[in-house]
Amino acid sequence: MKRILLVLASMAAGLAVSTPALADLQLATAKNCMTCHAIDKKLVGPSYKDVAAKYAGQKDAADKLAAKIVKGGSGVWGPVPMPANPQVSPDEAKKLAAWVLTAK
Repeated sequence: MKRILLVLASMAAGLAVSTPALADLQLATAKNCMTCHAIDKKLVGPSYKDVAAKYAGQKDAADKLAAKIVKGGSGVWGPVPMPANPQVSPDEAKKLAAWVLTAK
């Protein structure tokens, strides 16, 4: 019985750790981010792993990315501009930016 409880507790801990990452992937999918971006490969825009690597160690990276998510941008990753995303709230943009920066 102790063994079963230990396994269940371990599984619950694993779900608690992975849930925010899954939730933010769901948010990225819901906001159509995954149409142009993928976690580990370039599509129309850069992969999230490449974005995380480019901004690694920058204190204001999450704020910069959140602003780009909402307002759009161009020139950083090549000639294809990223359109503005007015359907993404500032709070959602912060969650998405923080999630993107954890990609490895």
